[in-house]
Amino acid sequence: MRFLCCLRRFPACFVLGIVFIHNAFAAGETTFTTTLSNGLKVVVREDARAPVAAQMVWYRVGSVDEVDGASGVAHLLEHMMFKGTPNVGAGEFSRRVAAVGGRDNAFTSSDYTAYFQQVPKEKLGEVMALEADRMRHLTVAPEEFAQEIKVVMEERRLRTEDNPQALLFEQTHAVVFQAHPYRRPVIGWMNDLENMTAADAKAWYQTWYAPNNATLVISGDVEHEAVFRLARQHYGKLKAQKLPVTKPQREPAQKGMRRLIVKGAAELPFLLMAWKVPGVERMDGPVAPFALDMLVALLDGHEGARLPQRLVRDRQLANSVGAAYDGLNRGPALFYLYGNPVPGQTPEALEAALWAEIEDIAQNGVSAGELARGKAQLLAGEIYKLDSVFGQAMEIGRMAVLGFDHRDIDAYAARLETVTAEDIQSAARTFFDADTLTVGVLQPIPAK
Repeated sequence: MRFLCCLRRFPACFVLGIVFIHNAFAAGETTFTTTLSNGLKVVVREDARAPVAAQMVWYRVGSVDEVDGASGVAHLLEHMMFKGTPNVGAGEFSRRVAAVGGRDNAFTSSDYTAYFQQVPKEKLGEVMALEADRMRHLTVAPEEFAQEIKVVMEERRLRTEDNPQALLFEQTHAVVFQAHPYRRPVIGWMNDLENMTAADAKAWYQTWYAPNNATLVISGDVEHEAVFRLARQHYGKLKAQKLPVTKPQREPAQKGMRRLIVKGAAELPFLLMAWKVPGVERMDGPVAPFALDMLVALLDGHEGARLPQRLVRDRQLANSVGAAYDGLNRGPALFYLYGNPVPGQTPEALEAALWAEIEDIAQNGVSAGELARGKAQLLAGEIYKLDSVFGQAMEIGRMAVLGFDHRDIDAYAARLETVTAEDIQSAARTFFDADTLTVGVLQPIPAK
């Protein structure tokens, strides 16, 4: 799941892995759901610890739904959503949120697009009215589009084209996936952005932005029945619309290792290894995705984990090294190993060392103590992320838009706790095949 704007999946701020909360997040007691007559799903999480409320609207549409020649339109439309409606002028949305003491933003990923505000609880109705207004009444003015497409192109230059590691990730995904839409970057290819029109953005909005393609999540110091009434008042009058029928898009089986080199202005090379692995289909499904998540925790979940301890501190082979996996997606999942070799070492030497760490677990397994430390770090770190009304809304919304349920937040954590050392060893033996691996190397060149 690749993100743009406030969240992102590039090495500069590698936001990967699922977020969940322990049994303290007792969804059955304080989380309530309903569906409006127009198909809008509404989820309310009551949390009275602070007098604030968070609103998030999640649309089940992202770059995975784009077509060749129109890459980046999902992200571009996210920008345009702040450009006004007949009732609210361009840029006025955020000014109104700020005026009531709130904050707002949005983000686009491969799988979804989401918008949020966090405000004093008594101002919730005002921001619900604003968000409902732009759900179906956005003005896509050509002059605003002409300005914003330049902003997006500059964002691409700064975050990708002038960032060699981000460019390596983008190019590697384009090699890993040959048929699946994940091969296209969320921000879009520059040529597509240069040829995009206001009509493209408007068509995307009219096709996908509808209450029956969205989930509204409200969390904070609220009462669910009152929120349901506000939702019916502001969102209930919006009409549902017929959504496109999406076809399955499966990546053909990879038949051998793939390699690529990306040249960029950098001081040191960077290595990226990406394996195709299974993702989560059901919370009561196969254990493999949960074992892969725990494998990340053992390899890179804390300062004493295997990769930083062995390859950075003990062997001094790398300046930085890491592992990542996200099993919650609408499409295929990947498992990553990556790192910067120290001066004098090569990407090939680091690649061999990373292979050796996987092989060691496959052959010798992990100890009970190592597994316990990894679980403790993983669970504790993720629980802390949910210690806010916004964090709770994030996880509820993400689960909902990916086809899961808010109760699956606890279910995921429960499955992680059941993962055994044997499960992790089996995953290391099963999924790390050279034939399913793509290796990308950033080759430094002098800066111009």
